[in-house]
Amino acid sequence: MLMPAADVREQELMVASIGPFWDANETWLVLGVGILLVAFPVAHGIVLGALYLPVAAMLIGLMLRGVAFEFRVKAEGWHRELWNWLFWFGSFLASFAQGLMLGRYITGFHSGFGYYVFAMLVGASLCGGYVLLGATWLIFKTEGALQKKALAWARWGLIWVALGVALVSLATPFVSTTVQAKWFDFPRTLALMLLPIATLASGWLVWAATGRLRRGERERDWMPFAATVAIFALAFAGLAYSLFPYVVMDRMTIWEAASHPSALKFMLVGVAIVLPFLLAYTAFAYRVFGGKARAGLYD
Repeated sequence: MLMPAADVREQELMVASIGPFWDANETWLVLGVGILLVAFPVAHGIVLGALYLPVAAMLIGLMLRGVAFEFRVKAEGWHRELWNWLFWFGSFLASFAQGLMLGRYITGFHSGFGYYVFAMLVGASLCGGYVLLGATWLIFKTEGALQKKALAWARWGLIWVALGVALVSLATPFVSTTVQAKWFDFPRTLALMLLPIATLASGWLVWAATGRLRRGERERDWMPFAATVAIFALAFAGLAYSLFPYVVMDRMTIWEAASHPSALKFMLVGVAIVLPFLLAYTAFAYRVFGGKARAGLYD
């Protein structure tokens, strides 16, 4: 999503920083959809039926992004710039659609103007989150002028994410009575306060680490990325707590939506076989292509 904001050499560094991990990361999306289909077929039909348009938009964005990522390597002149912008648009479309789906999912697909505004707010917040994640990755994988730009992008993204998280956190209890009951069930939810505290600490760590790097002070350049990953992990933990035990909010629990035990056992065996290979391949790729990215690595 940041590519059009940089010059040609910086664009090549961006591509080189993500190229070796590009195809492997897309495997997780396929795996997740496959698990949902096999483990919760009834919920799969309800969820994808309610989210047909944003799912289609996300797939179009992913396809457009993938085609642009590959074609820009061979293009020259203004054609390459066109593919760069199409890559940006595909990334934005996929990101916003994912956030829109998440917002609709949290509210149980209820209709109404307020619910759609909430979903759009979540979509915009997720776009800001991906900007932060991408910028901190560039801080980790690049150096020089591009890293300095990434430091500025990361700080801008962090402010955007903080605003989005705050607004979404305030709005969620109002649009979902189930979440409201789980969040404010004192004193049982006092332990839940650890999640926002840890999220604030991770955000402060991103801000402080990027500040030291901008001033030229010694700092581990992987620290902002690690803290950003922590923010995402904590957000997913809070989401899991808020949704459990529902697969479809307020309508269907995981036990009501689960497949026959024989299908679940079959899926468990398959995942137990496939998942170690995916993890091993991912670890191997990160080890082989570790260190700073070099222009031309993915040509």
